[in-house]
Amino acid sequence: MGILDAQAVELGYDGTTVVRDLDCSLEKGRITAFIGRNGCGKSTLLRALARLMKPTAGTVVLDGKGISTLPTKEVAKRVAVLPQSAIAPEQWSVTDLVAQGRYPHQAFFNQWSPEDEAAIEKALALTQLSALADRRVDSLSGGQRQRAWIAMALAQETEILLLDEPTTFLDMAHQIEVLEVLTELNRSEGRTIAMVVHDLNQAARYAHHVVAIADGRIHSEGAPTTILTEDMVRDVFGIKCRIVDEPGVGRVCMPICAVEPAAQEAGEPAHADVQAASATGA
Repeated sequence: MGILDAQAVELGYDGTTVVRDLDCSLEKGRITAFIGRNGCGKSTLLRALARLMKPTAGTVVLDGKGISTLPTKEVAKRVAVLPQSAIAPEQWSVTDLVAQGRYPHQAFFNQWSPEDEAAIEKALALTQLSALADRRVDSLSGGQRQRAWIAMALAQETEILLLDEPTTFLDMAHQIEVLEVLTELNRSEGRTIAMVVHDLNQAARYAHHVVAIADGRIHSEGAPTTILTEDMVRDVFGIKCRIVDEPGVGRVCMPICAVEPAAQEAGEPAHADVQAASATGA
């Protein structure tokens, strides 16, 4: 059992099941990456782990206790979540945004404290935003803005950080910038991090543990060197690829083409004129 576990969970929307009888465990002090096609259940699972969604069956367990039985503020002191495409109100400064992370630690008669101030300063320093503390969030670059949201989650001072596609809509430089910040947090602070990632090579490079999800179930999971295989990519993403191990880089997925369903069933190679597809998930 890990620090945060999904046990035989079933999740869905409006009567449609998205995740089926799924078991998943986050190991303390490790980075876990969820990969899979759009709509496979990655983000839905992350929402359940964050207690933003209640399973229709099964349970989510935080350090041995059912997360649904715990007080909201207690969960918020243990688990921080960064959803997709978060938007800050106009006119908010970086400090205003980061300060929202202190809500779980405030009481009615003690709404601000030196501890809150110290936590905000530390979060800004960890994300290299101290010099931008007074800047409006909407004036920041994409990478800076994403780091500001991460700083807000860090200000909660939780041991677990859940991020839903933290690099979406960012260019390559900003993606690496954000992932390097998370890696340093894990290395220096021992934070347990779980994130939904579309780029397989980023998952392989930055995660200790990778969970591949297909059709609401776990297809396979393990260390990147174990899980990132040509068969897994073909089964989960419908992509033909080559997997190589690059010195100093690690395991790398190089997509070749999309697999034609008919050819796949017959065990024949897809036609050469099939347009090359990205291994970062469709």
